[in-house]
Amino acid sequence: MEQKAEKLDRPGVPALDEILGVPFKVLDDGLIRVVDYMGDDQAIVQAARVSYGDGTKKTSDDRGLIRYLLRHRHTTPFEMCVLKLHVRVPMDAWRQWIRHRMSSTNETSTRYSIAIDSAQTTAPDQWRIQATDNKQGSDGWVEKGLGEQLTRDEAAFQNHARELYNQRLENGVAREQARKDLPLCTYTEAYWKMDLHNLLHFLSLRMDPHAQKEIRDYATIIGQEIVKRWVPLTWEAFEDYRMGSVFYSRIEHEIMAAIGGGNMEQAIAIATEAGWLKPSKKGGFIRHRERDELAGKLKTLNLTVPWE
Repeated sequence: MEQKAEKLDRPGVPALDEILGVPFKVLDDGLIRVVDYMGDDQAIVQAARVSYGDGTKKTSDDRGLIRYLLRHRHTTPFEMCVLKLHVRVPMDAWRQWIRHRMSSTNETSTRYSIAIDSAQTTAPDQWRIQATDNKQGSDGWVEKGLGEQLTRDEAAFQNHARELYNQRLENGVAREQARKDLPLCTYTEAYWKMDLHNLLHFLSLRMDPHAQKEIRDYATIIGQEIVKRWVPLTWEAFEDYRMGSVFYSRIEHEIMAAIGGGNMEQAIAIATEAGWLKPSKKGGFIRHRERDELAGKLKTLNLTVPWE
């Protein structure tokens, strides 16, 4: 007997449909806009419940189930949702962006097309100083006079690089070679598609305060202006269990248990055995990243740091 196919309606999210194709401005000349999407919070719930048939419908509402899935790292249901974006981003930030490999990407090719005539500029008060305790981070701002000089030099360099590029093209140099001296601040455009599970991983890293400011600006807009509208229940759980949560290792847990029991000597002994408290010739202890991170966590909980 032939089975009649059930007609299915494509689910939509009105809050996301309202901004479909609408560009969000980022930096001085960047943008992000939603091109298309598939799925919603209900698609996540549907995928999770198919494993149990009707078994969970009586005991778990949608919000509770989504929170359970994210809390316990059940990732597959979140892969049922997909987001496709059009982005305009400086090349240096884009190089970090595409390190997240679980995506589909198609970028403007400067072998076939003339490079976008736009480069990210830096205001005099936005030049950041290299952090002394973090090789890949910044900390503070350069003084006003230096910032103004750096911005003037930046403009002169960018103009010269563009003039050199245009001159090569006018003289018939191949586009694939003419582009080689364009600076990394040159904007590029791409279509970028990723499932929700991997997108949340991207956002957890790139919205983190330690991420480079430029890509953090893009990630914040994707999260707060797009994903939050698209899957609000998932976003709430993501903020609670990923962005607003704190991870403790086994050693950290043992030290905190000792502190909670009022046994500071045991806490110090655990840290010493773990190699966290090696004496420095300059006094105090040799720098240890895990130890310093735990000290920060303890202070946010108003707990005493045993070795300080």
